[in-house]
Amino acid sequence: MDARHKCLFINDEIPKAKLFEGQKRDVHPDCNTSWRISPEPFWIFQEDLRWFEALGTHLLNFYRACNLLYSQSARGIQPTWIADYLELGKPEKVIRYGRMNRFKSQLPGVLRPDILPTADGMAITELDSIPGFIGATGCLSMLYAKLGYPVIGGSEGMVRGYAEMIRALAKKEHPTLAIVVSDESKDYWAEMIWLEAALCEVGVRTRTVKPNEVIFTEAGLFVADEVGEKMAVDVFYRFYELFDLPNIPKAELMFYSAKKRTVVMTPPPKAYLEEKLCLALFHHPALQPFWKRHLGKKTYPFLQKTIPQTWILDARPLPPHAVIPNLAVDGNPVTDWRQLSDVTQRQRELVIKPSGFSELAWGSRGVAIGHDLPTEAWESAVENGLANFEKTPYVLQQFHTAKRVRMQYYDFDTGDMQEMACRPLLRPYYFVTGNTVTLGGIQAAVCPADKKILHGMVDSIIVPCAIKS
Repeated sequence: MDARHKCLFINDEIPKAKLFEGQKRDVHPDCNTSWRISPEPFWIFQEDLRWFEALGTHLLNFYRACNLLYSQSARGIQPTWIADYLELGKPEKVIRYGRMNRFKSQLPGVLRPDILPTADGMAITELDSIPGFIGATGCLSMLYAKLGYPVIGGSEGMVRGYAEMIRALAKKEHPTLAIVVSDESKDYWAEMIWLEAALCEVGVRTRTVKPNEVIFTEAGLFVADEVGEKMAVDVFYRFYELFDLPNIPKAELMFYSAKKRTVVMTPPPKAYLEEKLCLALFHHPALQPFWKRHLGKKTYPFLQKTIPQTWILDARPLPPHAVIPNLAVDGNPVTDWRQLSDVTQRQRELVIKPSGFSELAWGSRGVAIGHDLPTEAWESAVENGLANFEKTPYVLQQFHTAKRVRMQYYDFDTGDMQEMACRPLLRPYYFVTGNTVTLGGIQAAVCPADKKILHGMVDSIIVPCAIKS
């Protein structure tokens, strides 16, 4: 197959998978995806694959350490300001869920960082434990594998990795899973239906439901099967954010069942593990002894190289003698966040974004890139971040530029192949089973080189990653 026919093959298979029904926006009427289709996967070399394989265990170590840090801070063993930061803007109910002994040692079963491959190495800009595109990446991996490409994780790596994670939680070979999708997450409904079918094929009986379709009894949670009969749920996958709880029917009943151990919930209701703020705590000078002790001699230096400098936009005034650690403009230490408003465009290669627990904290919403904005807009972003400190804390992060690559895609308007200069955002999916972390696959969102915010936009290419021999 030549490049053009490979793209048309992918385009023809997408509607058969019913992966993106009703989600097409601003694309050619003959295109069945909401992005550009490439004839090839995104290639990575063996050395990079080894890095990605090692990353999974380091991320699990980081989540464990974050979990311990919060727990010890809440109990006064570590400084209480840590828990105070992580609880900002959260209602008492959400804080109480996160502190329940029932969930004390539980961690998310799916880990997905956002990674920029830069000229100086990989940079982890965000961590997501309720990621979208699990089904889409699984489907694309299968399609590109059919074309003969050595897709990372293999044809079924995403599906089998997810299935093993659910089996480990249920402690059953053939568990029943309910994927509970909120209205806020409805854009991902079709891909979760695809995942449901794929999981059923590998022995995990799965139903994708809306929260109001969950049936509660004192004996546990139930969902209706294909013919309307009730079936008991072993695990329910919480595909909704905790900030959205007031809009989730039966949320209290689902948490009650998880608390009473009649069902296993993943990810656990720990809003503090869903905060970008954790990346700022990793760089806090006062916490370096903790991180070194609990991350160890391998994970600590690994993450030091890959997590960009990140700061919490704390609106409280500093004492006259204090400085913001590791933040300087032209060598001069910053003592007040508003000093950032006056810097030149060249000096503000910085990103401001909401930390979490907000509808603005996912999908690249609420992100402001300093050198991509006029001065007035940047000043407004700084002021907005400070003004929202107690409700929705924001973080400031060093901006990293992904290296430029060139990729082909099929242009439906001309009927020809085109090539564009672009920058990749890589998203590996890790599935946790006990102490083992499995890399199920890697998605690449490859965006036009002139874009500063990289995500799955309509003019990006989205493909799985494959190994370059």
